[in-house]
Amino acid sequence: MAEMTKVVAKKRDRAGKGGARSSRRDGLIPAVIYGDKQPPLMIAVEPTSVEREMHKEGFFNHRVKIDVEGTTVDALPRDVQVDPVTDKPLHLDFLRIGPDSIITVQVPVHFKNEAAAPGIKRGGVLNIVMHEITVRTKPDSIPELFEVDLTGLEIGHSVHLSALKVPEGVRVVTRDKNPTVASIAAPTVVREAAAQAAADAAAAAAAPVAATPEGGAAPAAGAAPAAGAAPAAGAAPAAPAAGGKAPAPAKK
Repeated sequence: MAEMTKVVAKKRDRAGKGGARSSRRDGLIPAVIYGDKQPPLMIAVEPTSVEREMHKEGFFNHRVKIDVEGTTVDALPRDVQVDPVTDKPLHLDFLRIGPDSIITVQVPVHFKNEAAAPGIKRGGVLNIVMHEITVRTKPDSIPELFEVDLTGLEIGHSVHLSALKVPEGVRVVTRDKNPTVASIAAPTVVREAAAQAAADAAAAAAAPVAATPEGGAAPAAGAAPAAGAAPAAGAAPAAPAAGGKAPAPAKK
């Protein structure tokens, strides 16, 4: 079960932007608690009781106990609005939960024993497909995390959802029957080199080769014919060598 955090808050007299601004001027974070078939409760939260927790992994699947002026409310963080410049929280949403509530949460996935994966030792790359897994469960059964053991995995091997240990009472929500959680991919440099070699080979095979009717290669354009070879039809006879005689005209 995920850890429990205590949040200190007080009731807000006014709702809307005016009440929110008033809470911020007092150094508090405006918030609302809703759900469990009860009316929304407008509150203002002490920043010190939540700012450190909201930056931790799995904040949205960690239950909180909100102390509202002596009354305790069991809830789950649902949304945080932050200032785009200061990154300070501007507003918080909490979902009120009861002992029989069924909730949907995102559970983080952790990977261990990377050093024991032969594929990674040989330069393979861990390709993480699912950083979080959506589950539906009761508040008391929320998993802290899902752990994936990479021991023995080679390049090209994959870890599927069926390999994870899902606690009793927890239902995984997914569109695919058994999706891939992670895989060991080949090194990028090796893949690029292989792709380039294949492209070069394909280009070489597709290049046209000019040939004579007898099957020999044709001379390049403008080149003189080989010794003893007849000039091409319509071509002018070759010029005599220096100091030599011009060839006699053919007898008719």
